[in-house]
Amino acid sequence: MSSPSNPAALVVEIRTTFASRVAAETCAARLVAERYAACVQVQGPISSTYRWRDVVEHAEEWRCTCKTAAVREAACIAAIVSAHDYDTPEVVVAHVEASAAYAAWVRASVSVGEG
Repeated sequence: MSSPSNPAALVVEIRTTFASRVAAETCAARLVAERYAACVQVQGPISSTYRWRDVVEHAEEWRCTCKTAAVREAACIAAIVSAHDYDTPEVVVAHVEASAAYAAWVRASVSVGEG
């Protein structure tokens, strides 16, 4: 994996899905209120097809895309997992480059105990 051309512009995106809109929005509100994420976008419903316990399943889900800073990544993931009722929740992490201004806003939004 190559390093970003501007490390100051790094944003962490964490994606997960929930079985209901209420669960997705409840998690999103908690993540932002507790400064685990600067922003969480809830999309859905989406149609998911997956194998679970050797059976192909189909479900309607709501996707959460969380934006956070690298220093809050582990805490954000832990908060997502604790909010989930799935046995094995989807947690997909991507380190992406954003505009410097947006990345600075993300870092400021999730900073804890500073200032």
